[in-house]
Amino acid sequence: MISETDDTAADGSAERAESTHREYILGVRIVECPRRDRSPIYRFEAPAHGGIEFEDPDAAELYADVYFDVNGFEEAGTGERGVPPEIIQAGRDTLVAYFLTQPRTDVQWVASYYGEKPEKIERYADRVRKRARKIRQGAAERGIE
Repeated sequence: MISETDDTAADGSAERAESTHREYILGVRIVECPRRDRSPIYRFEAPAHGGIEFEDPDAAELYADVYFDVNGFEEAGTGERGVPPEIIQAGRDTLVAYFLTQPRTDVQWVASYYGEKPEKIERYADRVRKRARKIRQGAAERGIE
């Protein structure tokens, strides 16, 4: 679901307000936050999660998929470079997908870190996306919103 609104700033110029980029079940969503003279940022929001911002909507969506893949997690208390235990315990594909959502990390970096080809890293991330879709579909079929 995508929605947009326009607001007028105090100086009379039109300024776009925050809008929902993507909405998921269980109160999870990604909000597009406009910035003056810059590309928007995308904020992941979920109940009992402190929220996190991304420069790229694809990274925010992959983060949401990791969130559903491990049945939720909280990054508070893991430190600046720490990884939540739920992600570590979920396995290599989930950890790879999580790494891909981190700043200054891309497929090439993760492939080098693991000693794998970039194509394999993409397959890991695709598995997480697929599982997350199935989880959300199954919940929706059971009437969970």
